[in-house]
Amino acid sequence: MAPEASVLLSAMREVVGAAHVRDDEATLAAYASSTAARSTRALAVVYPASLEEVVALVRLAARHRVPLYPVSTGRNWGYGDACPVLEGQVTLSLSRMNRIAAYDPELGYAVIEPGVTQQQLSDFLREQGDLQWMDSTGAGPDTSLVGNILERGFGHSPYGNRLQNVSGMQVVLASGEVLETGFGHYPSARATHVFPYGVGPFLDGMFTQSNFGIVTRLGLWLMPRAETINHFLAQVERHDDIAPVVDALRPLRMDGTLRSILHIGNDLRVLSGGTVFPREQAGGSSALPPQVREQMRRQAGVGAWTVSGALYGSARQVAAARHALRAALRPTPARPVFITEAKLRMGERVARLLGSSAMGRRLRAQVALGQSLFAMNRGVPNGRFLAGAYWRRRGGLPPDFPRGANPAVDNCGLLWVSPIVPARGSEMLQVYGMVEPVFAEHGFDLFATFSMITERALGGVLTIAYDKDDPDEVARARACYRASFDILMAAGYIPYRVGNQSMADLDPHGDTYWKTVRTLKDALDPLGIIAPGRYEPGRAR
Repeated sequence: MAPEASVLLSAMREVVGAAHVRDDEATLAAYASSTAARSTRALAVVYPASLEEVVALVRLAARHRVPLYPVSTGRNWGYGDACPVLEGQVTLSLSRMNRIAAYDPELGYAVIEPGVTQQQLSDFLREQGDLQWMDSTGAGPDTSLVGNILERGFGHSPYGNRLQNVSGMQVVLASGEVLETGFGHYPSARATHVFPYGVGPFLDGMFTQSNFGIVTRLGLWLMPRAETINHFLAQVERHDDIAPVVDALRPLRMDGTLRSILHIGNDLRVLSGGTVFPREQAGGSSALPPQVREQMRRQAGVGAWTVSGALYGSARQVAAARHALRAALRPTPARPVFITEAKLRMGERVARLLGSSAMGRRLRAQVALGQSLFAMNRGVPNGRFLAGAYWRRRGGLPPDFPRGANPAVDNCGLLWVSPIVPARGSEMLQVYGMVEPVFAEHGFDLFATFSMITERALGGVLTIAYDKDDPDEVARARACYRASFDILMAAGYIPYRVGNQSMADLDPHGDTYWKTVRTLKDALDPLGIIAPGRYEPGRAR
């Protein structure tokens, strides 16, 4: 370690305590673990516990010219996990900053720090009387809400477009100054967490997918507890028949009948949630042979596509939404099946009667999935939806899965290509058709999910699951990702989010947008102290 870095770490220990500055091999190796085929190593990992400690650490880093890489809990699966974009940065883990600083049950918001996990806020809200629910993603109980929001991630509920439900951020700038956005910079402000825009320029978006500052707190709106929830699933047997289904669902999203985020997954996306890659049946192939895929589909009872969503509201509102959904899908091949908690309880009783028979096992699996979906609809996270990350992992799922699931530490190979697609069925199939031959050429199964994040756009998540213990497969995964990324970018299907390995490639033409980003970075952080390379084309290699 360079003398300057050693002096910096000694000074940091004085700020946060010796136990909270780690440069031992085990810690550095854990933070370098990545689902991506590209791993970087931090100089050290520092764990502040307060805003004041973050400010002091930023000022120390500037004085010693050593960059910081902030992470919340470091579970950015498929996009870089906890790895810095560039080598030699000090990882600033905000996991100890896990306070729920405020909660207003009447106006329905909480003010949270970056270390607050999905499980923590979910438990807190239940303890407070279950008056509100948070939006949950399928990334697991131990993931950070703030971290996902700052990556512009999305969940499942009517509040699933998470960034739209943020009001008021606290940000530490590279100078060590603390910025309060919206109305928050006025000491007497009463509406900081109920009206996000404040007065003057709206700055909050600048601190998402950027390296302009370190967000240490934000206000998050919560969804009022719904009287009634129905989950619905709709199978589509033939691949091409999904297009009219998408076109039928879009008007229901646009007029507010369907308020939750809809998820449309192909057969492999559904299958990978309940099993791992059948190596013996595949006969040495890294992708499923067509006959094995068809057999697995029949056994699981899934079609080429599955549409999944939830209806929220009063009993009358949900009944009206069910009627509208049936009517909209009637001209299409999709027939929605509505799942209620009463049906799940009945299914549980029948499954017990069927015992260990094949039908009993299948029914138990279906009931367990339904229960997990209902829990997530209510903002209760569940690690079972991480199963797809383990598809190609040698040894399959850990014995205690999903408890403590950590795909990075468990050596799962996972890369996500995430294009935004106009919400037209024809364009969704066009995107699928562009990448399917690329995946086949490189020997990978194409897991595809298209989520109707807004009323007008689908967020694609195209998964490359690979065996990290096979060097040839790792190389093919990188090549498959690169080819898919380039094809989609050239066709105008730009990703809503990228991993560390792609941040250098976002500005192929030197356009005005990224010039403006660089100008802002230079103004706010002239020394390049905060996460150099993060969403910073030209420096991310």
